[in-house]
Amino acid sequence: MKFCNCMLLLSLVLCVSAQNWFTNAGAFIRDAYRGAGDMWRAYDDMREANYKNADKYFHARGNYDAAQRGPGGAWAAKVISDAREGWQGDISGRGAEDTRQDQEANAWGRNGGDPNHYRPKGLPSKY
Repeated sequence: MKFCNCMLLLSLVLCVSAQNWFTNAGAFIRDAYRGAGDMWRAYDDMREANYKNADKYFHARGNYDAAQRGPGGAWAAKVISDAREGWQGDISGRGAEDTRQDQEANAWGRNGGDPNHYRPKGLPSKY
């Protein structure tokens, strides 16, 4: 009887622990998915605005919005930003300095900095 009680107690502890892990993993995935959506929205707005010198603002805003979702959103923002800058620096030929400045704006937003720090004068308030 003692063995059965011990096994039941151990099973309950393991189930509760596992459920928390699954819950946390689910929240991370949800936040990452929504963070990727925030990054896409910022990119889409940047393309729509087509405003000179607004690139860094949209980088910071996308990363800021994604990171506000939590660890999953911050992770998605970093992965997407790094992939984009890797492509841009290696393939599109924008140059190392532009990539460095973009990554600075990405980190600024991801770390909670106000994206308006990079907002150019005259950018419509819609953005």
